[in-house]
Amino acid sequence: MAPQLQMERAPAELSPSVMTPAGLQEYAVLARRRAVVLALNVATYAGLLALAAQVLSAGGWTVTGWLMFLAYAMGTPWVVLGFWNAALGLWLRHGRLDGLSEAAPFLAAGETAAPLSVRTAIVLTIRNEDASRAVTRLAAVKDSVDATGEGAHFAYVVLSDSDSAHAPGEDAAVTGWKSGQGGPAPIIYRRREANTGYKAGNLQDFCAGIGAGYDLMVPLDADSLMTGPAILKLVRIMQAYPKIGIVQSLVTGTPGSSAYTRLFQFGMRHGMRAYTMGQSWWTADCGPFWGHNAIVRIAPFGDECRLPELDGGPPFGGHVMSHDQVEAALMRAAGYEVRVSPEEGGSFEDNPPSLLDYLKRDARWCHGNLQYTRLLDKLELQPLSRFQLIWAILMFAGLPGWTAMMALLPAAAAHFSHVAQFPVGLAAGLYATHITMSLAPKLAGLADAALTPGEIARFGGAARFCASAVCEIAFSLVHGAITSFSSTLVIAALLLRGRPVTWGPQARDARRISWPEAAAALWPQSAFGAAICLGLWAVSKPVLLWSLPIAAGYVLAVPFCVLTAGPRFGAWMVRSGLAGIPEDFAPPAEIIALNMAR
Repeated sequence: MAPQLQMERAPAELSPSVMTPAGLQEYAVLARRRAVVLALNVATYAGLLALAAQVLSAGGWTVTGWLMFLAYAMGTPWVVLGFWNAALGLWLRHGRLDGLSEAAPFLAAGETAAPLSVRTAIVLTIRNEDASRAVTRLAAVKDSVDATGEGAHFAYVVLSDSDSAHAPGEDAAVTGWKSGQGGPAPIIYRRREANTGYKAGNLQDFCAGIGAGYDLMVPLDADSLMTGPAILKLVRIMQAYPKIGIVQSLVTGTPGSSAYTRLFQFGMRHGMRAYTMGQSWWTADCGPFWGHNAIVRIAPFGDECRLPELDGGPPFGGHVMSHDQVEAALMRAAGYEVRVSPEEGGSFEDNPPSLLDYLKRDARWCHGNLQYTRLLDKLELQPLSRFQLIWAILMFAGLPGWTAMMALLPAAAAHFSHVAQFPVGLAAGLYATHITMSLAPKLAGLADAALTPGEIARFGGAARFCASAVCEIAFSLVHGAITSFSSTLVIAALLLRGRPVTWGPQARDARRISWPEAAAALWPQSAFGAAICLGLWAVSKPVLLWSLPIAAGYVLAVPFCVLTAGPRFGAWMVRSGLAGIPEDFAPPAEIIALNMAR
């Protein structure tokens, strides 16, 4: 155990019923934190709704006003919670002397030099991917673990759900890797004939078979990369606290070559850090699981986290697509804590190389999260875990609200242009407040970097950092408009046509997107944006100007997609260091090894 940490948070005289299962925190402390977060969110949400009602009821309520109010009420909760998670995270990072230990008291156990006494399987799940690329990444993980001197405690397993056409390439890649080890190596390759239950089913089969010989597993996706020291920290945490079932690392992007990837990863790097700190402070033992780059206790995962098959046909019946958050909820219901580390370092993934690749992934997440509606009355869960499933549903279910507001904007502008006492200042203030709150996680991350000594230098210096931040904010506004509309289309297809989202292989490497390809995929956004802009041009040019931070995203969807995927623009950004991350300027050995292997 980690007695010094236990004494800080878990006095010996307190009974287990007073403490979280791992003895890390008192339930009473967490209850107060959650009450604070609830009060902040409810008060902010109610205040925003009151202001929206005052604006939209000017001159008397109309059908358009009521519809816009309902749409605003539908889309705002996710923005409010994101704002407060980011604000709390920034406060913990720079307004508290020991905010990290308040949010993540388990991390100290990972810094010890305790000898390893558990066996860990590092598990790569793969389905119809470039096998050589994926196995090269797993080999880099093994080399990094071996370099710590603790390699004897680990094994490496490739779990394939690929079809028979991909099997020979996978077998050859693993065999070639094993033969290059110069002796017996704990490397295993196993392929299922049918991908029942998708990735979650594959991991469950592993836990019931090969995995029974191990204590812990580190699931990796085909684009994952973790360093040996980062993995050892996770293992030591699990050793110290047998009642922790999952520790999710904070995953950051690997250096990208396309403009899309670079801007996306720059924003995610800042958007996740403060947000995750704030989230971990109050979710605590009911944290999230993202399905990869985490450490998982095999026995309870195999015994308690098998997902039910949902009743009914497509699109919401069958196997659960977004498995990870459900597995986290089931792990906590089984009496094990689920924790997320708000501290970045040594845990990487590739970000999508283009807008079209992102939209394909996002559609699958949208479909999977909406399937949770079929689970809420079937599982016995902790209240906070149930809330997180509901929140995962609202993450996508609220997006049609913003699309509806934009669709109604020309009609609203036409009506309010004839209202003599319309509160222009209040409307402008509410609009600016919403945009600021939606960007709060990124703004908090940028502020965190500015307040952390030496951090901006890691991003290439002040000039690059500021230019990158401005470009990424503009990128986020355009990207947000496009993706919210796309999610609206996905939800409409699911509900109206019953069309399920297929689970296909993901593109990992940068590629050129042609104008016809982008236009074929994104013409609905362009048409929607053109209709809004033409409507506003006809009824209120000032409102059109105010709407451009969002409306321009629809209109620019096709050129945005082509430009950000273009190799020339990406190559220029790499040369200039624009939207660079620390690993661009000082890459760790593992990323250098991958670049050499390419």
